[in-house]
Amino acid sequence: PADVTLDPDTANPFLILAGDQRGVGRGDEWTSLPNNPERFDTEPCVLGSQGFATGRHCWEVEVADGGDWWAVGVAQESVRRKGVLSFTPQEGIWAVGQWFGQYHAFTDPDWTPLHLACLPRAIQVCLDFTDRHVAFADAENKAPIFAFCLA
Repeated sequence: PADVTLDPDTANPFLILAGDQRGVGRGDEWTSLPNNPERFDTEPCVLGSQGFATGRHCWEVEVADGGDWWAVGVAQESVRRKGVLSFTPQEGIWAVGQWFGQYHAFTDPDWTPLHLACLPRAIQVCLDFTDRHVAFADAENKAPIFAFCLA
């Protein structure tokens, strides 16, 4: 699996990164952080420290304690960091998530409902530049969740 660490310079001030920068959670209040150009100022997002441009890369994200809402996915390095985002491929984001008990792939114009046989505790994300797709699966049983084609 890819070794993914999170970039604190991109983290929304509502998020709290783990000391090893491999985990993130929602805080109870806004943290005072510099409003640098890389930082998400509205959406509770954070990017990985390193990007990928070729090959195939997979990693796992634990979501069991994500609360009422969470999303996990892949974003283009050029993704807009300021203002409200729709979390869709048109904005350079390929993601799945949970919104108050309902699972979705964040597609455009409407989210695609996901009907999962069991609720994942962790999600495997696979970014494949050769086959031009981003695929999500249950990390424990490898059951497919959703796949996006990269345009």
